[in-house]
Amino acid sequence: MDFLTLFISLIVILLGAEAFTNALEHLGERLKISEGVTGSLFAAVGTALPEAMVPIIAVLGGAASDPRVGEEVGVGAILGAPMMLSTLSLFLMAYFAARKRGWNGSFKPEPTGFQRDLTWFLAAFSLGTAAMFIPFEQKLIRGSIGISLILMYFFYIMLTLRASASLVEEGHGTEAGKPLFLNKVRLPENMPVIILQLLLGFGLIIGGAHGFVSGIEHISVLFGLSALALSLLIIPVATELPEKVNSILWIRRGKDTLAFGNITGAMVFQGSILPAMGIMLTPWQPSPDVLLGAGLTLLASIWLFIMHRRGTLRPYHLVFNGLCYVAYFSVLVQ
Repeated sequence: MDFLTLFISLIVILLGAEAFTNALEHLGERLKISEGVTGSLFAAVGTALPEAMVPIIAVLGGAASDPRVGEEVGVGAILGAPMMLSTLSLFLMAYFAARKRGWNGSFKPEPTGFQRDLTWFLAAFSLGTAAMFIPFEQKLIRGSIGISLILMYFFYIMLTLRASASLVEEGHGTEAGKPLFLNKVRLPENMPVIILQLLLGFGLIIGGAHGFVSGIEHISVLFGLSALALSLLIIPVATELPEKVNSILWIRRGKDTLAFGNITGAMVFQGSILPAMGIMLTPWQPSPDVLLGAGLTLLASIWLFIMHRRGTLRPYHLVFNGLCYVAYFSVLVQ
């Protein structure tokens, strides 16, 4: 029954994320904003909601029978999400791109937005990682860091939105790839219906996340596994599926800006807002598993940043990101 709960919760999460992302694309098209804004902000935040809701619910009571389990699930989900995106997700996208372009093909995401995403992610995630070494009793310092991470994300939003107008003029405007889902039940495509679909998707995500946290807690007890290790591996794989699927579809259609923005924009969100919550609501302390995940996340992201700055980014460059995930998985399951 616990595995069935996980499976059903996963389906609910994915349905909610798909509905939410679909509505966001139509919102971006209606507002006449760039692919960079739609990918790095709208789609990224929309598909980041599953992994965002899991730690929120876990920390605030999703595992009420044992608060320590809730904290471990929360920390695992917070750190596992950017690790998964910066390693396995990018490799899978490169693999499907290589099937059409070859491993020596080229990626052409809009360069300014791509560099902005990675720069802000590396700055925020490094600060969040450094906060692990500040004692829990130093609440003022930890709280200041948490607030700083939130402010960093809002500054990032402002910069991304400011760049939108010129990008639209250059031909990077957003176009919705699919009809609005609620059109299938004969509802018109207008702003109230788009907002309605956003709310429905969000509700499904919250419900699915609650069931997922409950299933993780029970399975960790059943098999005698650490809830932290289990959540570092299982939750990110499950909740990152929207980013993986959307980016793979976009990269196969040649929409590199949307594909990369969907991942790197989610990394900025998860590398700032979620660690801020971990710093302020959990012990947020270093442990071997936690430090390994954070270190490999930074290593994979720095590698991606350097490869893009050196010139054309190619699929074979992202094999290194995939190897980072293999190393992480191999150590964690021992």
